Amino acid sequence: MQQLKRALYGLALSLMFGAASGTAAAADRTIRIGVITSLTGVAAQSGEQMKAGIDTYLRLHGDTVAGKKLQLIYKDDTGPQADVAKRLATELISRDNVDIITGFVFTPNAMAVAAVVDKAKKPMVVMNAASSAVTTKSPFITRTSYTIAQSVKPLAEWAYKTGSRRVFSIVSDYAPGLDADTWFTKTFTALGGTVTSSVRVPLTTVDYSAYLQRIKDEKPDAIHVFLPNGQPMVSFIKAYKEKGLDKAGIRFLGGEGWADEDVLSMGGDSMLGIYTAGFYSFSRPGADNAKFLEAFSQTVGGRFKPNFLSVSAYDAMALIAKTLTKTGGNTDGTAFMNAVKGYSAPSPRGTVAIDDKTNDIVQTIYIRRIDKQNGKYVATEIDRYDNVKDPAK
Repeated sequence: MQQLKRALYGLALSLMFGAASGTAAAADRTIRIGVITSLTGVAAQSGEQMKAGIDTYLRLHGDTVAGKKLQLIYKDDTGPQADVAKRLATELISRDNVDIITGFVFTPNAMAVAAVVDKAKKPMVVMNAASSAVTTKSPFITRTSYTIAQSVKPLAEWAYKTGSRRVFSIVSDYAPGLDADTWFTKTFTALGGTVTSSVRVPLTTVDYSAYLQRIKDEKPDAIHVFLPNGQPMVSFIKAYKEKGLDKAGIRFLGGEGWADEDVLSMGGDSMLGIYTAGFYSFSRPGADNAKFLEAFSQTVGGRFKPNFLSVSAYDAMALIAKTLTKTGGNTDGTAFMNAVKGYSAPSPRGTVAIDDKTNDIVQTIYIRRIDKQNGKYVATEIDRYDNVKDPAK
């Protein structure tokens, strides 16, 4: 009987350690990626675009890299909630044992998480959060979206090159809007132009008619506009046309987001003829974008078209995969960021690269005009600025 007990005890130990070994081996074959984005709340549509971009990458390229399975763990920050994002990042690292953190619609959320990943020495790949300062907060952060300065500086240069000399700048009163106003004014005035007024409007503004009347009375030759994505843009552009600013010869200069499908469809004919600077629109030409569009449509069942957020998310996954291939699946923060150096790859937006010195995105910024072709609103690329780095660095 005693021999039987010893035999059973030995078998139990063998099974226990075997199971533990199997669990460790399985964990070793999995790379966990934590995604902090807005799945509910005011920016749920942005989060949906991000997730669709990630899913489209996996649809086209699979979920295995360097012999290891990619596991995506999503966390909902519910909007611009820095404290929530910081808590979620802490949970992802301490409880979910993630190897990489990504996502981030909002700059405050990314800035709050920067301290967490810096302490943990975990790689962080930013899919939006466009403040220049984000990537300066830790050597473990890189970004595949853009910065406000990166898109606004070429817009100001193009405006001056094509004849504008007096521009009225109007932006929403929050950090990205202030960045846009600063960089447009700095660039445009350095070239010899004049910014006749810089107006900051509250984020809660829904009626822009008084501001537009002031612009019309001031008679600039163009307006520079930066507003939150979506309905604020639509409300503004409709009022711009209703006030007759286009007929008064005051051309419209906007940044990223004005070429998104939802803005174009809601704005309708009011959008025609405006100019916008950015790195992606769904209507841009090229085989890489055509392939992406087809796969994206399958991913979302044709419900909506991709915007700049989904392309940034797609490219973030491409960067993660290529970097892990380079490291042989090693997710150590230092090894990962060393492997990011020299990154360059094709994208639906054109070739993208990472600046070795800043770990930030280098890309083409396109000047687009909104036109109507075959009954559909599209962004026609009329000029381009290649290899643009973040001028704030």
